[in-house]
Formats: sequence, structure tokens, C-alpha cells
Amino acid sequence: MAIMKVSNSLKNEVKKIMDNGDPAHDYEHVMRVCQNAEKICKKEKKADKRLVLSAALLHDIASYPKSDRRSKQSSVQSAKKSKILLRKFSFTESEIITITDAIRDHSFSRSRIPKTLEGKILQDADRLDAIGAIGIARAFSTGGSLKRPLYNTDDPFCKYRSPDDKTWTLDHFFQKLLGLESLMNTRSGKLEAKRRTRILKEYLKMLKLEIHP
Repeated sequence: MAIMKVSNSLKNEVKKIMDNGDPAHDYEHVMRVCQNAEKICKKEKKADKRLVLSAALLHDIASYPKSDRRSKQSSVQSAKKSKILLRKFSFTESEIITITDAIRDHSFSRSRIPKTLEGKILQDADRLDAIGAIGIARAFSTGGSLKRPLYNTDDPFCKYRSPDDKTWTLDHFFQKLLGLESLMNTRSGKLEAKRRTRILKEYLKMLKLEIHP
């Protein structure tokens, strides 16, 4: 089966599923992760692009809100749902294992490095969407949906305290986002993460001038 035919068929399935009202984890997020994954695949020539893009399309089909106690199980549940869905298409059991393992282990909260190159690419592609200009938008979108204050007024930039992103949105930069660059798996992922992290740091500099002129 041609890769485009598989991708289009899976896209149609994912579109039906990804109507969850969460702009930080919606169908457009999935499409951006696919775009990131495709770019990385061009550099990591040993990766199976068909499997990578299939994993990228399906990686968030069971995405629970951050406020939901099941949130940390999103990637595990996405992997389980994906296994059922993939059997509708011409994937071998070995390919399904590669795809679903990548989905299961891509999540930041699982603190795992995927075993396969395909899994590493998916993890990098997903993490790239958490940083840079789009990452800033997603962070504040999530914080707003959870009704969190933008920042701690006494110490917005966590200079004298440990970050707590369950209370203040800006703390998410210091608790997670600024550290993602060091966790990337692939060379091309690292290079793009470096560029996007510069955007985060520049934003924080500008924000500091505006709230503490």
C-alpha cells in the first residue's frame, strides 16, 4: 500500500476522533507533528517514513485534558486504540508493534527514550511542537483552559523558588519547555529545538521588560 494512501486513510480516521475541544492537542497539533516528523525523516534516512507518519497521525487519539487524572495514561491509551485501528490497514504485526511502541513511549510524562529510530523521531517531532512560537501559544492556551494565573507576581521567573506549572502557566517554561532541547534524540531534532528554544528565551526577555520595566 502506498504511503500516501495510508496517510490519507489514517487522516480521515484521526479527523473523526480529534474533536476534543482542546486547541493544544487538536487535529492541527497532529498535523504539525506530522510535518516535524517528515522533516526529520529526510535527515534520518534509515527511518521507515511510513511507520513514523502513521505513529505521528495516531499519537494523540486518546488525549485526556491535563486536569484529568488519566492524563498521564494518554499515550498508553493512544497506543492501545491505534493497535485496533491499524489492523484495518495493510500493516504487519511487526509494523504495528513499532508504531504503537513509538506512540506509547513518546510522552514526556513517561520519561522514556524510545527504542526504535521511528519512536525517537516521533518523540522529537512532538516535543518540537511544545517549543518555539507555537509552543508559547499552546502553553498559554492550556493555562487559560485550566484558569491558571499567567505568572507568580512575587517571582514570575522562578529566580528564588522551584517552578510549579500546576499553579502558574509561566512556570511551565522553567519546569519543562526550556529543558526539552537537551532531551532531543536526533541531530536534526536537536538543531530545530535549539532554534525554537532561542525563541522561548527571547520571549522571556521581552516579557521581563514588560512586567518588570
